[in-house]
This record gives sequence, C-alpha cells and structure tokens, in this order.
Amino acid sequence: MPSSEYSARHLSVLEGLDAVRKRPGMYIGSTDSRGLMHCLWEIIDNSVDEALAGHGNSIGIVLHEDASVEVRDHARGIPVDIEPKTGLSGVEVVFTKLHAGGKFGSGSYAASGGLHGVGASVVNALSARLDVEVDRDGATWAMSFRRGEPGRFDDSKGKSPLSPFTPFEDASELTKIAKVAKGVTGTRVRYWADPQIFIKEAKFAVDELADRARQTAFLVPGLRLLIEDKRAGSSPEAAKQEFHFDGGLAAFADFLAPDAALTSTWILKGNGDYTETVPVLDESGNMVSREVQRNAEVEVALRWGTGYDATQKSFVNIIATPKGGTHLAGFEQALTKVLRAQVDANSRRLKVGNDKLEKDDIVAGLTAVVAVRIAEPQFEGQTKEILGTPAVKNIVANVVTKELNARFTSSKRDDKAQTSLLLDKVVAEMKARVSARTHKETQRRKNALESSSLPTKLVDCRTQETEVSELFIVEGDSALGTAKLARNSEYQALLPIRGKILNVQKASISDMLSNAECASIIQVIGAGSGRSFDLASARYGKVILMSDADVDGAHIRTLLLTLFFRYMRPMIENGQVYAAVPPLHRVVIVNPGSKQNETVYTYSQAELESLLKKLKAAGKRYQEPIQRYKGLGEMDADQLAETTMDRSKRLLRRVRLEDGEMSDKVFELLMGNEVAPRRDFIIDSADEFDSARIDA
Repeated sequence: MPSSEYSARHLSVLEGLDAVRKRPGMYIGSTDSRGLMHCLWEIIDNSVDEALAGHGNSIGIVLHEDASVEVRDHARGIPVDIEPKTGLSGVEVVFTKLHAGGKFGSGSYAASGGLHGVGASVVNALSARLDVEVDRDGATWAMSFRRGEPGRFDDSKGKSPLSPFTPFEDASELTKIAKVAKGVTGTRVRYWADPQIFIKEAKFAVDELADRARQTAFLVPGLRLLIEDKRAGSSPEAAKQEFHFDGGLAAFADFLAPDAALTSTWILKGNGDYTETVPVLDESGNMVSREVQRNAEVEVALRWGTGYDATQKSFVNIIATPKGGTHLAGFEQALTKVLRAQVDANSRRLKVGNDKLEKDDIVAGLTAVVAVRIAEPQFEGQTKEILGTPAVKNIVANVVTKELNARFTSSKRDDKAQTSLLLDKVVAEMKARVSARTHKETQRRKNALESSSLPTKLVDCRTQETEVSELFIVEGDSALGTAKLARNSEYQALLPIRGKILNVQKASISDMLSNAECASIIQVIGAGSGRSFDLASARYGKVILMSDADVDGAHIRTLLLTLFFRYMRPMIENGQVYAAVPPLHRVVIVNPGSKQNETVYTYSQAELESLLKKLKAAGKRYQEPIQRYKGLGEMDADQLAETTMDRSKRLLRRVRLEDGEMSDKVFELLMGNEVAPRRDFIIDSADEFDSARIDA
C-alpha cells in the first residue's frame, strides 16, 4: 500500500537530514574528494574522541574494493539503550538526529573532535547505505540506514547499497546479530557515499588519509591507527600502514621540521579558565542562556632551525585548524611580544639600532605545533578550519608569554646558549630584511635609461633577455683579463672575486651581507637572498663558477656553492648553476709535412697518460714540454674561449639538488661549525683516498 511506504515517522526522521542533502556544502564544504574525506574524518574523529577520553587505543580504517569505507574501534561502543526524550535507541539518535550526542553539555567528553553533534548524522544522510555494529552488553547490535532512513537491507546476494531495502514503519529496532564476551566493546561503521550527492571523480585519497592518521597519532600519544587499502590498483606501500607514536607534540614538531635544529624542541604547557554564555534546554524544553565555567588546556611545541622556512600547525581537540583562529593569533601575539622585549633588553650586544622585529623575522626557521583542548569550541563553519572561541586567544598568549619568559630568564647553561642563538638568528633575519629592502632598486636589470649601482667590477653583457644570459664568477683579476677577451659580450657577463669568499655555513646572515664578495654576488644576480629570494627576478639564466683546476680552485668553488645552497637555493633546484671545467693540459700533436698540427686538451693526469700512450702506439709525435695550466690566467684568450666559454665546444658541469635533506647534512658536515664530525669523516675516508689524485 502507498501509505505504508511513507508514514509520519519517516517525516520525523528525515526532516532534519533532508536539509543536509539539499545543502551538503554547508556541512562538509564541498561534494568532491575534499568533502568525501571530511565525511570519513567525522566518523574517525568520533573514535579518536573515545581514545582521548581514555577508552580504546586502536582505530582501524579499511578502504573496501566496492567504494565503501569502514572505521573500527575498541572503545565503549555507542549506547544501545533507549534515549528517554526521543524514545529511540542511542545508535539511532546519533545517526539520525542533528545536534545530538555526547559532545554537548560537557557530559561524556571534556574535549572532543566531533564537535557540533552533526558528524555521524550528516555522513549518514549523505550515504547511499550505512551499516553500524556495536559490541556492548555482551552482544553485537546492528542497524542499517539508506540515505539517513533506518530499515533493513536484503543482503542475500551480498552487501550493497543497491540491495532491496525495507524501511521501519512503526518503530525501528536494533538487531542482535551475535554474542560477545563480557567486557568486549567497540563500534564498526561502514558506509557507501551517495553518488547522487558526490561527483563522479570524488575518491578517497589514501596519501591524505595517511598524513592525517600520522598527525593524529602524534597528537594522541599511544593511539594506534591502522589503514588498509583493499581497492584495486593500490600500491603495496598503501595496502597496510600503521601509525603509533609515544613522543607527543615534541616528536611531531621534530617530524615536521624541514631543517637542522638551532634550538632543541621546547614544550610550553599551561591552562586557564574562562566564562562562556551558551544556550541550553531547560526542563520544559525551552532554550535559555546560561553562563558556563570552562577550562582551556594549552600545549605548544616549538623549535627554531637553521633555515628560514616557517612551519606552523594548530589544533583544537586534535582537529586541525589549517586557517588558524584565536589560538594561533594568541600564540603569534605572545611570541612577537616576548622576543621584541628580549631583543630590546639585549640591544647593545645585538647591535640592533632603531629597527623593530616583525613577525616574519621571528618565524623564520620556526616549526611550531599549537594545540588547545576545550569543551564545545566555536568554529567558523562546520568544516572546523578556524577556531572562533574569543577567550582562547588571551589564555594561549598568557601561557606562551609565561613559559617563554621562564626559558629566557633561566639560569641553566643550555637554556642560555639556545636563547642567545635564537636572538642572534631573529636579529640577523631582521637585518637581512632591512638590507634587502635597502637594495631593492638594484635587484632588477636596469635598462639603458636608468642608472645602476651595481658593483663597478662587474663586466656586464649587452642582452636584456635573461634566458640566454650567463654570469661567469671568475677567480682572480688575471683570469678576468683573459676572460674579457674570450667571452661573447652579447650574452656573457663576468664578475671577478678575490681569493676565497666567506664560509657562509659558519657565518651569520649579517656577516654574510657585510662581506664584500658575498654581497656583490647577491647584488649582481639581483633576486634577493634567503626567504626573500625571487627566482623570477634573477638577472641571468645561467651562473657559471669558473675557478682554477687545482685544490684551491675546488675550495673556492665549494665556498661559492655553499653561498648558493644557503641563500639562493632555488637557482640550484632549477638547474641554473654550473661549474666550468677548464683543462689541465694542452697537447700539440705534430703532423708530418704541411699538415696543420692538432691541439688536444686533457682534463686529468690519467687522461693525459692515456692520450700519450695512444700517440706512442700510433707513432705520432707531440711537442714537448707539454703545457700544464696552473690557472685560468695562463691560458690565451682563444684557448679559454675554446675550452671553457664557447657554447659550441665547452664542457660544463651542472650542479643538481636531488636530495635536499642529504645535501643539507653534507654542507653542514663539510662546512659547518662542528669540527669533530668533519675530523672523523676525514679519518674514516682516508683509506678510500687515492694519493695519486693529489694535484702536486
């Protein structure tokens, strides 16, 4: 009968969820892969909230081949008894009623991730099918839903959202499907996203899932998350992944940090009380405002590294807030205030002058994780990307201020050393910013009508096309004289440097900028330095390091590469830095009769010996003594052009950066402040070194 297919009971169940289906973007942000993942995390976060409350220590996530996803936990299990106000089981209330559950009124959860009480019911409303099984009270209880409506599926031909479905009419019921041992509890939720809601291209991203599972494992120490991808075509690495960490926020900050540590990881902890006015239902069912006393727990892990990239993550009850909010604003406010005060107090030692620290100076090289735990936080939107609870800002600011000041006033030797290094770093960043602003006018190529304050020793080229231009950084004035005659002045520019430049791996930014040779190189390239480096502003398409083919030349080349790696790394990453390969020997082969003699260049002693052996075997004569180049300045202009500068004949070695982390470690080992590791490296590598390679 038609009347049995649609009853008053259906209206009461679906009236709220129908709004979700009509406006899904209000609840999950979008109906693409991002919204699909948001639904999954609503279910996972419910299990995480149980773990936060001390119930259950493992969560399993399974991506099934039939496009469904399952979340399993061993927590308390969703209540299966009847909720008195609605007359429905706890399971049905959680999955069909908006703004219902244990996250309100500070009852079952002091702080939770599924915060608006709409997570499970929204996922249910947007699913073609959802099955839930609960282990509780010695039994396994089951219930199924189609697009939010409870009922029974006929699974005689296998589980599917297309299986015949019969909705409950008068009263819905939980089905007892198995017995379990006493004390065994847990929840399993499996659902199929509704193709009527989500676009065809929406897919579960296992990499994104793994990243967030790893993040959650850091935020809830001891919690184990297991991901299983059973979908066809999944990689062996993604098939099974497990995340479990005991180090908490400190381990998370160390994991996120992209650079070598300048300070150790500092943990700042504290809490604060605040009063909040919230609407609650009184006994008669009317909504009234009531003042509630709240407590906010704050934990911050932060460390500064030797680099200049900032990494900041913020969380509320383990939910990431990628766009920040009041907690991050309080952290940044306190951080800026404390460090400005410390710099002012040490202004004489730091030689600060009248310049003021800005936030960008302070966060350069900073890795920070800011986490707060509060009951019923206010978010800007259901997607929970921005925390809006106003009182949290001052609480976080007070905790950070107190803890940071304690660190700066500590009498411990290690704390003193680290805070001193930190002040040096932020002041150096400030000076670099001020210097970059001062030299901004010299950072771009000048046209013929403009004046230029580029170094006078620069021998520039004529072309205005950056892509074809080349800058040769030349060792010494004698080599410069020959290079001037050997170059193509249309597109080849020359910049001479005197001797060995500053080792910037050991020096501060301010020392680097005050060094004439380093400053000239940065100024001539014209793209800034460090975090202000802009590859698009570089004045030359290629930078070629041209040094002598001896030990000193190799050292100069290494010092120059250190400068580029630390302050102009995008040029290396983009493959725009090269090393010239000048020859070591010039062999003139004497041809009989009127035939012109041949000239052959060799680039190593072994190559020379091999050539001479071949000439002797062929019965050919060569001029003696063989010319051995001790430096670029010994070459004639035509010889330098032919071997090192002429595009059609020269040999260049491109500097590549395939593993940034390994390169960082190698530069720090070879050029850094720590002598002991370098000495050990030299001793350990001594047996592998061939003495015949020494250029004597």
